[in-house]
Amino acid sequence: MCRYLIPAITICLAMSSALLANGTTETIMESEQVLSELMAIPAKQIPHRLLDEAQGIVIVPNVIKIGFVAGARRGHGVVMVRDLDGEWSLPQFITLTGGSVGWQAGIQGTDVVLVFTTRKGVEGLMRGKFTVGVDASVTAGPVGREAAAGTDSTLRSEILSYSRSRGLFVGVSLDGTALEIDHEAHILYYGSPTGALPRRVPASAGELRHFMAELTPRRASTLASTEIPLPVISPRLIEGLRRSLNRSSEQLQMILSPEWQSYLALPKELRLPGTYPSSESMGLALEHFAHVNSSVEYRRLAKSEEFQITYERLREYAQAIADTRSTLQLPSPPVTLHRN
Repeated sequence: MCRYLIPAITICLAMSSALLANGTTETIMESEQVLSELMAIPAKQIPHRLLDEAQGIVIVPNVIKIGFVAGARRGHGVVMVRDLDGEWSLPQFITLTGGSVGWQAGIQGTDVVLVFTTRKGVEGLMRGKFTVGVDASVTAGPVGREAAAGTDSTLRSEILSYSRSRGLFVGVSLDGTALEIDHEAHILYYGSPTGALPRRVPASAGELRHFMAELTPRRASTLASTEIPLPVISPRLIEGLRRSLNRSSEQLQMILSPEWQSYLALPKELRLPGTYPSSESMGLALEHFAHVNSSVEYRRLAKSEEFQITYERLREYAQAIADTRSTLQLPSPPVTLHRN
């Protein structure tokens, strides 16, 4: 019996390690997706000036909160820290744990993003275990292109929180939540202990780091301190907005009859990554949504959260691809010949 038991245990341990390693890759990819979807919506995004000055960022996809009277939450995510030269580190893994008391029931999945505004807060987190609201103050962060990041009094907090909730709970309270570096996940993913040079750098880590660099390009020293960098419309951000639009459309379709599902359907091209709908199909979809939104007869549908969110996402996506198409993709101009 023993001679079969030991190999079986070895195989199980190997399988567990492989599953955890796959889980870390998935965490990295989901973190990038959360950030890309958040930043793809101008009215809801973290202000670019704020990200440009951030000292660190924590992204925890799908924090699960389960509770009745007393609740608990748990999540796995990543943290990225800026060095003194403004460069972002490779993502490191963290766990989020916390509890709360109150009248609550159900299971909620919430994507959480924390922006660290001070070096002190980041260094406290990287030392190991960190309690939000105890080791550093936290408040809800401003959103949108027009947010006055430099003058908003809430920016005195060391941590600014952003969340996207799905399920029975609305909003997120993070006071008392513990963030802790996940050393085991780090070793499995990079092949070396936390703080040491990685033995390998998987592609997903490099892509997330590159995405953060895209979102926070270094400002030239000649820029005035009051100038706000323009948001970058990249294929990655448009892809994030496409996914967000499809998700909200699916929720809208669930409350509609078959006839309405057809009338408020999105262009088929939106189902495929990297494929833009034609101007005609986008125009028709916008026309249908606009008609419902302005009609007294369909007021009940127009006022529903599912409709309003989908309509907003559709307009944001249409504007994003219109801005992209406004720049002509041309070859290099002809060479000018100078004659004597």
